[in-house]
Amino acid sequence: MEPTIDQLKAFFRLCVRTSNLLRNIELVRYDERTNRIVVLIGETIQVEILSNGEEIIG
Repeated sequence: MEPTIDQLKAFFRLCVRTSNLLRNIELVRYDERTNRIVVLIGETIQVEILSNGEEIIG
């Protein structure tokens, strides 16, 4: 399975916001079990992008 268009759009927006804040994206992974994109920003901020493009910050 591959990321949805909504996930890819949300991922792009997240990358732009992250770079505007001069933060590093340390890790990006597509979890096929949950169909989510997981992004680690810096050492502490984890964002999950659901298949509908919604972002969960944890």
